[in-house]
Amino acid sequence: MPKLPLPPSLIGAEVGSFTELTITQRMPAIARRVIAENNFSSTINTRLESLATELSIGDLPPLIDDTGKDFAAWQEYLQPYEGQRWLDVPWFLAETYFYRLILEITHYFRPGTWQNIDPFQLQKNQGLETSLDSTILLCQQVNQWLDNVNHEEKFKQTALTALLYFALWGNRVDLSLWSAFAEDRSRFDIQNQLAHILVNDAAQVSELVTNHPGGRIDIILDNAGFELICDLCLVDFLLSSNLANQVYLHLKPHPTFVSDAMIKDVHETTNFLAATNHPQVKSVANRLQKHIASGNLVLSEDFFWTSPLAFWEIPNSLKSELAKTNLIVVKGDANYRRLLGDRHWDMTTAIADIVCYLPAPMVALRTLKSEVAVGLKAEVVEEIAQSDPNWQTNGQWGVIQLVTSV
Repeated sequence: MPKLPLPPSLIGAEVGSFTELTITQRMPAIARRVIAENNFSSTINTRLESLATELSIGDLPPLIDDTGKDFAAWQEYLQPYEGQRWLDVPWFLAETYFYRLILEITHYFRPGTWQNIDPFQLQKNQGLETSLDSTILLCQQVNQWLDNVNHEEKFKQTALTALLYFALWGNRVDLSLWSAFAEDRSRFDIQNQLAHILVNDAAQVSELVTNHPGGRIDIILDNAGFELICDLCLVDFLLSSNLANQVYLHLKPHPTFVSDAMIKDVHETTNFLAATNHPQVKSVANRLQKHIASGNLVLSEDFFWTSPLAFWEIPNSLKSELAKTNLIVVKGDANYRRLLGDRHWDMTTAIADIVCYLPAPMVALRTLKSEVAVGLKAEVVEEIAQSDPNWQTNGQWGVIQLVTSV
């Protein structure tokens, strides 16, 4: 548990909040997009439309037994909120249940035509296909770094810091990052991105990893698509440069939050890279596949990552597993919300006073897409609020926050 008293949870009934906007507008649009992007039966589509309609006015519906392994757990999660409106329950529970309910409606767990059909597959595929040019350039850079990996520790730290930036901004990276390149691609144009990192512990993270090489690193992943490619390039560099002997990727056991990565997405991504006609991309893919085959890269899933639980409610089995690592890398906005229990913390609260429950050092790589943040200086909050009123939710600002005390 955090050292501090827990503030209230974010809820959709907060008028004018991003939480209210999400439940009343964004989530209904996602449900309707599932209809548009798939060929589900009319019965399924009718239920999806009913879900979209009920979000802003209705109560949480019960979960029908669909043979999902987490069904009993969800019965427990929902019990305290029976008969309550979507808008009145904790936002994190509302969102995670919304995605779980989509799977129940689309028969994801039920034997038959739609079993194991990812309702968000089209968007994941598009995320890979539309970022191929950036993928080629990034793979070229990783190969160049690995060709010179025997240089001094400072070189490894520089390369690792750059890859942390890509892992942070991967869900919105495009070719503009490479605009300053001439022959030397070791220094890309990240000045604009650096100015948008509100807390930047990247150098400390790189120093921590390079000063203790050869251990294990655990990464709690966020999105598939180009962001996953950025994460896999980071993994490749860590393993191929011997900065880590083993990397564990923690993935979702089923589709959620539209683009969150599953084990099958890692395999589909490496296969996509291997199938390109570009030798630099193929070489990265081949190394990744060898890392997986050798057991140096472990793909792990757990239903905790799709639950509505706060991070401090982590099961003992998973916490014991994380205790074996040198560093826990927590990716993305939803995982950051889980770290903080998705609550109304004062933004100047020290993150180490909240995230004091993990058994190993932790770094959060997060672009802000919700009204939850800590560890910021009061003057920074005041200044940014004047220059960008939507800074907490528009994905244009990020943090790299390291917590080493365990």
